[in-house]
Amino acid sequence: MKRLAVLGHPVAHSRSPAMQNAALAELGLDDWNYEAIDVAPDEFEDRVREMAAGEFVGANVTVPHKGAALSVADELSEVAREVGAANTLHFEEGRIQAYNTDAKGLLSLLPGPVEGKRALVLGAGGAARAVVWALVRSGASVDVWNRTALRSQHLCEDLGGAPVGEPTQGDYDLIAHTTAVGLSGEDPFEELPLEAEGFRPEQLVVDLVYSDRPTALLEAARERGAETIDGLAILVAQGAASLRVWTGQDPPLEAMRRAVRGGEGPR
Repeated sequence: MKRLAVLGHPVAHSRSPAMQNAALAELGLDDWNYEAIDVAPDEFEDRVREMAAGEFVGANVTVPHKGAALSVADELSEVAREVGAANTLHFEEGRIQAYNTDAKGLLSLLPGPVEGKRALVLGAGGAARAVVWALVRSGASVDVWNRTALRSQHLCEDLGGAPVGEPTQGDYDLIAHTTAVGLSGEDPFEELPLEAEGFRPEQLVVDLVYSDRPTALLEAARERGAETIDGLAILVAQGAASLRVWTGQDPPLEAMRRAVRGGEGPR
């Protein structure tokens, strides 16, 4: 059996196993299996090295391990090195290779070029780093807000963009939410510097939090005419890129979309 996994803490909510196992079945890779593994931060490095030495081919990495995934790797892709975070690990002959498919996944979903446009990124974690990297290198002018201002300042020093304390919502062509707000039912308009009435037509609003129904953030954006990209679309896009790293095959996107949106299991 060739094994794959998603590593996180917590990780019970993950829909990656349903999505990736559906993809593996579609590809006829019956001797492959993908699972979710909850790993505490102080156990992460030992667990990854143990996996690399065993039956595992690779792993996705989610909160809070995307930064730690870099330090445990023997080899880094150019994107992972520049972003400063990894969401995909590949194991070959005991060596650990780190990739970042979050940035590629986001860019593949954008409806058009962002060069010259203004973007607001909410958050300063591993997912935010990938989003900022992708947008800055695509020519957007990027502001970054985070509850802890020092984190957004450090992110911008590393990747570009400008930290912002009180963003004016209507000024932006693109707003990307990368924090965990909303994952447990929190009201995003109480936790984030946004107002439900503050969206406008022609804005693009991206929410990396996902559920079977539109999040409160995306629902408000749609009601005011904004275009939206939800977290399930992001999950499929980055997961497809990860699957290509592990198997070398073209991912069956439609099977993956059906799995994450069909209630076949938690991410």
